Amino acid sequence: MEQADTQDTIASQPPEAPIEIHETVLTLRDQLVALFDDAGSFLLSLTQTWRLYQVAIIVALIGISWAIGRIAEPKYADWVRSHEGWSKRRLRFAVHVRRRLPMIIFVVLAWTVTSLMRELTWPSRSYLIGVACTLATAWVFVGLATFIVENRVLRRTTKWGMWIYVTLYYLGLTDEMSQVFDNLAISMGDFRVSLLDIIRAVVITAALFAVARIFSRSSAEQIQKNEDISPSMQVLAVKFIQLLFYGAAFFIGLKAVRVDLTGLAVLSGAIGVGLGFGLQKVVSNLVSGVIILLDKSIKPGDVISLGETFGWIQQLGARYVSVVTRDGREYLIPNEDLITGQVVNWSHTNSFVRLDIFFGTAYSNDPHEVRRVAIEAATSVNRVLSFRPPVCHIVGFGDSSVDYILRFWIDDPTGGLTNIRGNVYLALWDAFKDAGIDIPFPQREVRVLKDAPEDLDLEQT
Repeated sequence: MEQADTQDTIASQPPEAPIEIHETVLTLRDQLVALFDDAGSFLLSLTQTWRLYQVAIIVALIGISWAIGRIAEPKYADWVRSHEGWSKRRLRFAVHVRRRLPMIIFVVLAWTVTSLMRELTWPSRSYLIGVACTLATAWVFVGLATFIVENRVLRRTTKWGMWIYVTLYYLGLTDEMSQVFDNLAISMGDFRVSLLDIIRAVVITAALFAVARIFSRSSAEQIQKNEDISPSMQVLAVKFIQLLFYGAAFFIGLKAVRVDLTGLAVLSGAIGVGLGFGLQKVVSNLVSGVIILLDKSIKPGDVISLGETFGWIQQLGARYVSVVTRDGREYLIPNEDLITGQVVNWSHTNSFVRLDIFFGTAYSNDPHEVRRVAIEAATSVNRVLSFRPPVCHIVGFGDSSVDYILRFWIDDPTGGLTNIRGNVYLALWDAFKDAGIDIPFPQREVRVLKDAPEDLDLEQT
C-alpha cells in the first residue's frame, strides 16, 4: 500500500518542463506589462502643454530638414562630381553622407534649438528635443561608421543592430529589453539559447568580420606594395592573413556569446568525413593551389599555354587560376589541371620567347640575298630583340619555292604573339618588294585537246 501511495504521489506531480515553461511565460508577461505601462505613462506625459510644444518643434524641425536636404542634395552631388581625383573609399563615404544629409541637417538644427531653449527656459522644457537630437546624432554616427564595411549584407546587419542598441541605450530600456529577450529562449537539457544570445551573436560576429576585413585588406595592400616579396608568396601571405583574421573573428564571436567550442569536435569530425568522400576535387584544388604558391611554378603575370588556351595569369585563387587571353576572355582553370597537366610557361625563369615563321621565295632569287634581307627586315621590327639577332635558314626545296624559316626573339610575350608575327611578315613583304625578291605561288597549266575522237566514252574517261 505504501508503494502504491508513493507511485500515486509521483504521478500526481507535474513534470518539471511544464513548470519551467509556465514560470517563463508568467515572467515574460509581467515584463511586457511593465514595458507597456511605462510606454503608456510616457504617452500620457505628452499631453502636457510643454511636451506638446516640444513634439511640434521636433515635427517642424523634421520638415525643415527634409526641405533643406532636398535643395542641398543636387548641389552636394555636383560638388562631389567635381572632385574626380578622389579615391573609391572617399567617394563611398560621400555617397553615405548624401543619403543622410537631411538627418545631419536635423541634428544641427535640433542641437541649436536645444541650446537656445536651455539658455532661455527650464531644461525640462527642452527634454524631448534633447532626446530626439541625441538619438539622431547616434544614428548618423552609426550610419557613417558602417561605410567601412563593404559587404552589403554585413553592413546592413551591423548598422541595424547598432541602431537598435543605441536607441534602447539612450531611452534607458537596455536592461528591460535584455530581460525580455533572455526569457525568449529554447532549452534542451543543458543547452539553452535565447533571442538575446542570437542577437548578440549576430551583432558581435558581424562587427568582428567587418574589422577582420579591414585589417586583412590593409595588410594585403602593404604586402602587395613590398617588391622584395615574389608575387606567388604575396598571394600565399594574403590568403594566410585572410584565413587567420576571419578564423579568429569566427571563434572570438562564438566565444563572446558563450558557445562551448569543445562541441565543435564532433562537427569537425563530420566535416573531415565529408571532405574525404564528397569534396575530393575541392580539396585537391585547394592543395594544388598551395603547392603552386609554394613552388612558384606559376605566378601572377606569367604567360602560359594550356591546351588551346593562351594568355597571362591575372589572379591566383584558392580553387582556380584566372587566365586572360588576348581576345578578352577570362578562363578559370582549376588548380589541379595546372599540377597534373602539361603547362607551357612562357615566362617561368625569364620572359625571352623565340618565335618561328616560314616563307618561300622563287628559285630565281639568290638564297644568300634572301637570308640577308629577311634578317634585316626582322631586326627593323620594334619588339624584336637586337642583342639576340634573328637567324634565317633554308629548310627545303619545295615544288615551286625555296622554303625558309626565320627565327627571332622577344621579351614581352604579354604583348601578344600573333601581332608580332604579323608585323614581321609585313616587314618581309616590304623588304622583298624593294629588293625584287619574288614570293611564288603554285601554278597549273590546263590543255584542251581539239582532235578528240567523237565516240570517246566520257564516263570511262
